[in-house]
Amino acid sequence: MLRIVPTATGVRVSIRVQPRASVDEIAGAHGDALRIRLTAPPVEGAANDALVDFLASVLGIARRDVTIVAGSTSRSKIVELTGITEDRVRALLDT
Repeated sequence: MLRIVPTATGVRVSIRVQPRASVDEIAGAHGDALRIRLTAPPVEGAANDALVDFLASVLGIARRDVTIVAGSTSRSKIVELTGITEDRVRALLDT
């Protein structure tokens, strides 16, 4: 089951990123993390920028409300989403 931790201002979600994929998409679960495939390469923060853009678009929140709080140089990341509830995230991500 996807690990989503409520915070005072939103939630934190565990993410596993697969860079250089053929398409940007949510690819299901990877343990307790959400696997996201991105076309961007893992160079000079391109995959991190693509992840922030992708999550903001899918969840319907502003880009400024998506922050990578851990794992900026790793495929495993923790992302903080501001202004959204756990139930809303689960519903939008279909988990």
